Amino acid sequence: MRHQSDCGWPSPAKLNLMLHIVGRRADGYHLLQTVFQFLDHGDRLYFKPRRESDIYHSNPLPGVPAECDLTVRAAHLLQKSTGYSQGAEIKIDKQLPMGGGLGGGSSNAATTLVALNKLWKTNLSTNELAELGLQLGADVPVFIRGDAAWAEGIGEELTPIQLPQPWFLVLIPACHVSTAEVFCTQSLTRNTPRITMRDFLADGGHNDCLAVVQRQHPEIAAALDWLSQYAEAKLTGTGACIYASFDREDDARETLSRLPATLKGFVAQGLNRSPLLKMLD
Repeated sequence: MRHQSDCGWPSPAKLNLMLHIVGRRADGYHLLQTVFQFLDHGDRLYFKPRRESDIYHSNPLPGVPAECDLTVRAAHLLQKSTGYSQGAEIKIDKQLPMGGGLGGGSSNAATTLVALNKLWKTNLSTNELAELGLQLGADVPVFIRGDAAWAEGIGEELTPIQLPQPWFLVLIPACHVSTAEVFCTQSLTRNTPRITMRDFLADGGHNDCLAVVQRQHPEIAAALDWLSQYAEAKLTGTGACIYASFDREDDARETLSRLPATLKGFVAQGLNRSPLLKMLD
């Protein structure tokens, strides 16, 4: 019988449907209100347990050393926290762009924790895995918990939320956005009034990073202008990717077919439950 991991483990993208920066902590971290929704599009990870204790990434991302690779760091963290003595080989079918605001690295880390917890039989609970994930990045817990979520704090205080599941056209401008640089920009708005989840569901929200990112990256500004001809265009996270929602898949794909040669993009459906959880089920 073929093992479920032979087919790979899903590592889905996410969109930030809004991103309000409502304050700043004494340690410099920004306080947020945001909404996460998953996409039925992402990377796929493959794992082979090893008797030796080493973690081996068979196709590392160009320019990313092992000590910075979130999948390798996640595997080492799970080993350390559980005392597990064996290792794993990791391979990624990478589809999500780096620096795109789609959560690729965080999603990879979450999938690594969830998959190896299953394959190694280390039996940590979802809460324990989420606590480990937070050590790797503020976005990692939402991918571990696997529900579309209203998020506060630095993004780790999660409340499940039921959302429409439209079709999204996601554009990938030819640039990389540094989240750290965006959050260090002096002109970034950091005092947006707090809203409630009910406010968001009634009226939506905005992305406080949009004005900064548009000024810093002309490619993103141009992509926003193009997509705005067809639907309301938004920025996910700190970018670079932008998106618009459509009620019908055909409409999203028709707009994709008009995409200029200078842009890349894809169509995916929004999901309130991560494909990673569906695989565990």
